[in-house]
Amino acid sequence: MSDSSSSPSPNAQPDAAPARAGNPRRKRALSILAGVLLLAGVGWGVYDVLVLSHFEETDNAYVQGNLIQITPQVGGTVTAIYADETEPVRAGQPLVKLDPADARVALAQAEAALGQTVRQVRTLYVNNGALNAQVRLREADVAKVRSQLATAQQDLGRRQGLSGGGAVSAEELAHASAQVTAARTALAAAQAAVSAAREQLVSNQALTEGTPVERHPSVLGAAAKLREAWLAAHRTELPAPVSGYVSKRTVQLGQRVAPGTPLMAVVPLDQLWVDANFKENQLRHVRVGQPATLTADVYGKKVVYQGRVSGLGIATGAASALLPAQNATGNWIKVVQRVPVRIALEPEQIKAHPLRVGLSMEVKIDITDQNGPELAALPRTEPFAQTAVYAQADEGAEALVRDIVARNLGRAAARGVPRTPASAAAPRADGQPALF
Repeated sequence: MSDSSSSPSPNAQPDAAPARAGNPRRKRALSILAGVLLLAGVGWGVYDVLVLSHFEETDNAYVQGNLIQITPQVGGTVTAIYADETEPVRAGQPLVKLDPADARVALAQAEAALGQTVRQVRTLYVNNGALNAQVRLREADVAKVRSQLATAQQDLGRRQGLSGGGAVSAEELAHASAQVTAARTALAAAQAAVSAAREQLVSNQALTEGTPVERHPSVLGAAAKLREAWLAAHRTELPAPVSGYVSKRTVQLGQRVAPGTPLMAVVPLDQLWVDANFKENQLRHVRVGQPATLTADVYGKKVVYQGRVSGLGIATGAASALLPAQNATGNWIKVVQRVPVRIALEPEQIKAHPLRVGLSMEVKIDITDQNGPELAALPRTEPFAQTAVYAQADEGAEALVRDIVARNLGRAAARGVPRTPASAAAPRADGQPALF
C-alpha cells in the first residue's frame, strides 16, 4: 500500500516566485522626497545665512508719542472749555479758561501800588532840593550868628576898656559879657543845625543818587509785582503748547482747579516713534542708525513704514518697572529679558498714514551695517521739544509798566507813551473794564 501523502497531487500549483526585494516606484518616490527635503534644508540654510541672519525682528513693538499735559499755572474756577476729546488743536489755541475776577482785582491793585511807589520816589528826588535849600538856610543862620557874636565881642571889649575909669558900670559890663556867651551858644546851635541839615541831605541823596526814578529799586520792585499780577491775569486762559489732538480730557465746567492739576493732554501725531522690545540675545548686532521696516496691525502688510534705529534703552523693562523683580529670593527661573529699541519714523509716512499712540507694530531691523555705535555717542545740542506759546506772555506787561511810570512822573506826553493801562481797556459786556 503506497503512502498517498508523498505522492504529488495532480491539482497542486508550482511555488510562487520569490518576493521581490522592493518596489522600484516606491524607492524612487522616497529618493525624490529625500532629495527635495535635502535641497530645501540646504536652501533654508543658505537663506538663513545670506538673508535672515541680516535681520532682527519682533512683534513686541508699540507706537509711542508725547502726551503733553495741560495744567494751570494759577488756581481758579473753570468757566469755558474750548476743545474736547479727539479734536484737533493748533499751537496757541485756547483750551480752557478760568474765572479771571480775582486776577483782575490783583492786577488793579498792582497798578495802583506801582503808581503810588513812583510818586513816593519822586518825592525823594524833590526833597533833595528842599534839603539842599535847608542846608543853605542853616549856613546863612551860622553867618548871621557869627556876625552877632563878633558885634557882641566888640561891645564887650569896648566896655572892658572903659570899665577902669568908671565910665561903664559893672552891670552893663555883665550884660555885654552875657550877650557874648549867648551869641557863642547860638553859633554852636546854628552850626549843629547845619550839620543836621547836611546829614538829612546826604541820607536822602543816598536813596536817589545814581539812578533815575524809573530805575529806582522801589519802582522796580513794584513793577515786578505788576508783571506778576499781569501774568496771573493772563494765565487764566490755557493755550495749547503744540499742535495735535486732545486726549484724556478730565476737566469739567465749574470745577475748581489748583495749579498743576491735569486737565487734558495734547498728542502731536507728527511726533511719534516706535519702541520695539527685542530680546537681549537679539541686540548683539543692533546699532544706532540701522534701517528698519515696520508694519502696523491697523493697516496690515499693505503699508510698510521706513524707520531708523535712533537709540537703545539703557535698562530692561523689568529693571525699569515700578516693582522690579527680586531674583535673589525664593526659587529662580531664568526669563529672557527685553530691552526697548527706539525706532524713528519718517514724518511724511506718518502724515500719509496716521498712527495712534499704543498701536501694535511689527519691526524688522536690517543689521547688515554694524558700523554705528551701540549707544548714542554725542549729547543733544538742540531741544528735543520746545514751544514759543508762552514767550510773549509778558509783552503787554512791559508796555503797561512804562505807561504807569510815565504817567506818574508827569511826562507821558513828552515820552510818547500811550495811555493804555489794563484798567483803561475796552469795557466788558457788564460795563466793567476788561483786562484782556
